[in-house]
Amino acid sequence: MKIIEILSDCIEEEISDSEKYAKKALEHKTDFPETAKVFYTLSLEEMEHMNKLHEAVVSLIDKYRREQGEPPKEMLAIYEYLHKKQIDRVAEVKMLQTMF
Repeated sequence: MKIIEILSDCIEEEISDSEKYAKKALEHKTDFPETAKVFYTLSLEEMEHMNKLHEAVVSLIDKYRREQGEPPKEMLAIYEYLHKKQIDRVAEVKMLQTMF
């Protein structure tokens, strides 16, 4: 489904933005602690956006299963591949957030 591809792209953007803000938070933690806290908060919010988008993907797959049966193997293989990559990236971002 094209919509899953669109949502996956959006998930990637949210993860990238979260990483960007986490790095900025760490970079400015000492010299500008209040601004660093803003960056940190933005990083957390981007992860919330990512979670909402992921929930939308899961919901679409569940809906497909209810209405049409098991999704095509190719579609699930692509989803699982992208999802694994996203899990790995999220783990890296969470490590940065923890460092803050």
